[in-house]
Amino acid sequence: MLHKTRGIVFKTTDYGESSVVVQVFTENFGLQSYIVNGAKKPKAKIGRNMLQPLHLLDMVVYHKNTGNVQRIKELKNSPQLQSIPYDVIKSGIAIFLNEVLYKAIRQQSEDENLFGFVFSAIEWLDHQTDNLANFHLLFLIQLTRYLGFYPDSNLAVEADYFDMKNGVFCRYKPDSVLYLSPPHTQNFATLLTCSFENIVQIKLSNDDRRYLIRKLLDYYALHIEGFGSIRSHEVLEEVLG
Repeated sequence: MLHKTRGIVFKTTDYGESSVVVQVFTENFGLQSYIVNGAKKPKAKIGRNMLQPLHLLDMVVYHKNTGNVQRIKELKNSPQLQSIPYDVIKSGIAIFLNEVLYKAIRQQSEDENLFGFVFSAIEWLDHQTDNLANFHLLFLIQLTRYLGFYPDSNLAVEADYFDMKNGVFCRYKPDSVLYLSPPHTQNFATLLTCSFENIVQIKLSNDDRRYLIRKLLDYYALHIEGFGSIRSHEVLEEVLG
């Protein structure tokens, strides 16, 4: 049966001489794998250039509840990304976020709220012209709300520490070694109060930013089984300076 759905490209893998298998996070069916025959041919109807990481899609797909590789009838990039593929900073952010999303989102079931957040964030990044240095930090924090381990900020104002294992702010140093301490606790608490629209309010040094991204990735690894390590943040740090 044919279905219309929006999608976000996560990963494209060569299949045979001219085809690819693309993993797409869809609005209606969660994460799905699709085979696209002839995608590597010069005059392909659905070309590989349309299936780059975090490209946004409108799709008409054949869908069976089998968990196997599905097929695409029609596909277009919608909206067409205007700046992410061509801007060094934005493309660096996109590569990093794509690696995180690919490891964090694995369910083959719909999650319209999660999909809507990621889709809107990519659109926002594509249209934004400045104040991008902390976008990836804010994205990762907000993403945890949809993945089920958003920090409990009840004591954020008066806390000196953030207990990463339990996801809570606290006044005293946790027994675990996995925690944030001043001044990083306060920087982290500030990020929790921000949105993309007021991201300009976040003032962090390069060293603080690097420290927080490493701790956020540790936080993800603590709460997502099999999350593993992320490598692209090192390239992103070089791009951001």
